Amino acid sequence: MGRADERRARQRGTRRAPKPRKSGIRRLFTWKKMLGTFFGLCLLAMGAFVVLYLTVSVPDANAQAQMQSNVYKYSDGTVLARTGEVNREIVGLEEIPQPVQRTFVAAENKSFYQDAGVDFRGTARGLINTLSGKGKQGGSTITQQYVKNYYLTQDQTVSRKLKELVISLKVDRKLSKNDILAGYINTSYYGRTAYGIQAAAQAYYGIDAAKLNVAQGAYLAALLQAPSQYDWAEATPLGKKLVTARWNYVLDNMVGQHWLDPSVRAGLKFPVPHEPKAAPGMEGQTGYLVQAANDELVRQGVDKERIDAGGWTITLNIDRKKQRELVKSVDEQLEAKIDRKKNKTDATVQAGATSVDPKTGKVLALYGGVGATEHWISNATRQDYQPASTFKPVVLASALENGAKTQDGKTIDTGTIYDGTSKRPVKGSDTPFAPENEDNHSYGPVDVQKAMSDSINSVFAQMVVDVGPAKVKQTALDLGMTDVANSFPERPAISLGTMDASTWDMAGVYATLDNHGRKVTPAILKSAEHKNNLVKLPDPIGKQVLSRQTADTVTHVLQGVVANGSGSAARTDAYQAAGKTGTSENNKSAWFVAYTPQLTTAVALFGESPKGGTQVTLTGTANSGRANGGGFPARIWADYTLAALNGGSDAAFDLDYKKPVREKPTPTPTPTLSTPTPTVTTPTPSHSTKPPEPPTQTPTTPPPPPTESPSETPTQSPPITTPITPPDESFDPFGPPDAPRG
Repeated sequence: MGRADERRARQRGTRRAPKPRKSGIRRLFTWKKMLGTFFGLCLLAMGAFVVLYLTVSVPDANAQAQMQSNVYKYSDGTVLARTGEVNREIVGLEEIPQPVQRTFVAAENKSFYQDAGVDFRGTARGLINTLSGKGKQGGSTITQQYVKNYYLTQDQTVSRKLKELVISLKVDRKLSKNDILAGYINTSYYGRTAYGIQAAAQAYYGIDAAKLNVAQGAYLAALLQAPSQYDWAEATPLGKKLVTARWNYVLDNMVGQHWLDPSVRAGLKFPVPHEPKAAPGMEGQTGYLVQAANDELVRQGVDKERIDAGGWTITLNIDRKKQRELVKSVDEQLEAKIDRKKNKTDATVQAGATSVDPKTGKVLALYGGVGATEHWISNATRQDYQPASTFKPVVLASALENGAKTQDGKTIDTGTIYDGTSKRPVKGSDTPFAPENEDNHSYGPVDVQKAMSDSINSVFAQMVVDVGPAKVKQTALDLGMTDVANSFPERPAISLGTMDASTWDMAGVYATLDNHGRKVTPAILKSAEHKNNLVKLPDPIGKQVLSRQTADTVTHVLQGVVANGSGSAARTDAYQAAGKTGTSENNKSAWFVAYTPQLTTAVALFGESPKGGTQVTLTGTANSGRANGGGFPARIWADYTLAALNGGSDAAFDLDYKKPVREKPTPTPTPTLSTPTPTVTTPTPSHSTKPPEPPTQTPTTPPPPPTESPSETPTQSPPITTPITPPDESFDPFGPPDAPRG
């Protein structure tokens, strides 16, 4: 081999091996191709946007054109009310104080005066949320919100959002910032059917927009985020906390933008708005019925703003005749006997009632107060007063359902003997509690039936401990009560009904007992239709939450309350009835909740100061003594029920109740205790023409009087044979002097 050959051989040996050929996928997705594709898509999107910008024009305003009336009907189709006229008055920006103008900018769009009318990042986020089904999310500028309110709709669609983007860019170029801000403030929805700042200023503070201060303006600006949730008069504790935080956020942003002096900011206090007032046409009970229907529609997932925008046909379950009879009963049994103008105590009385069909759950009648234009808060649905001793049947139901035992190991039933000594400390509880009975009266050994009939506090306090407060609370929740504002602690005191509840709530609880333990959720809506689209409403009758025997046993005991106990004002041979009275601490509320086989009704009186709405005592109403659920509430209930049942009913309770196991009372040496004697006398009916005399002793079981053999007690209680007659003026509306509380 020559030199040349050797040199060529060495060169061939040092050459690198050829690179392997790329696979098909790697040849397809090179970084150059991916970058080119990205830029191509961007150019395509830009081109599409240019086309969109050229083809989409600014439409005519449709803010008012979109508004329609809502039609509300009774169950028979008769029109109850028409609402929906736009509550709006346009005001110029020069009429709105500059600090108030700036609260809206601070709340929604701090860069408003510098931006081009759109927030591309926020709009992109909104588009993604819309595509993913998250609904109302994503940021928008004030210009975009104005365009949505004034030119477009509230629909959450991709096409609407793209149109909003294009129109916002054009509007920002066409109008001044002041014009856009004025349009936004004047077209936004503030709740309380108020569109625009002038209507909102009147609705929340009773003044013109020109007189708003910066604190009030910050509240109205904060409202726009969630008008229904942030309305102070209707907000939950969480809602109040959120709107207060939002209010602080607005003012802090104003300080950050140098629009508000820090020292002035530090001195501002939250401006609590006025109570709402009913719109024209909502006088009397109409406003309460419409509000209850709207509230139920909201609970079914319909936005309040959609309801206020109109176009709905809403039919209620309200029976026109029964509604009229309920109002008449309150007028005759309460309003005709008090003097709101001359008597300061009478002026504080607020009445509320809810009447339900226990077989269907339909709300047949509702009484919200003297009139929605005079007192907007509905006394039928408000949840800020204690139901008092009307809660005691829930305690008994829980004891029976859970097979609870007394401290000495005996199973609790209606014949169980308890110590009815007033102020007797409960046994077996880590939380000390020694409730006083009405008038500090001590009863001695009593069975559960008499304890319920006379509403003996010491007995049911001990029963709560025997069952367990947590179990009692769970039974209450199962029956339909709610833990309003955390007012339902698991303590022995709940035996006195110290939680908050409404007549609506308690009507549902008692209707469930009436319905043999199957859950009844009061429902005022029969149907709700919007542009031929029906809202799907749930069945008011739910699952079995108490065994039939438990529910029927409680009903049997409550028959005794009406026959011979604190609810005797409702006693008559015209129908069978079971119920319970209740009077809260310091007589701030008085209740009667009762039912027949066909109708369940809760009636309550609340003491409310005309100034500020604080709770006050009912003592002295109608120049009488203390309040009592067996007085005005029971008489209203009896008068209404008789009329609602067309003068009476032969329907009887079909009860499968647990017969009591009789115990022999153990004598006690305590001198303050009174031991029951076998003597039984029937008290004078509360509807007689003479003042009733206190009974010497009530029976321990509902009538008829028990035979020698407890096992012979009938499973159905026949109608009480005492007739009901009109009372005369000598009748004490709060019951006899020694009537037990509850």
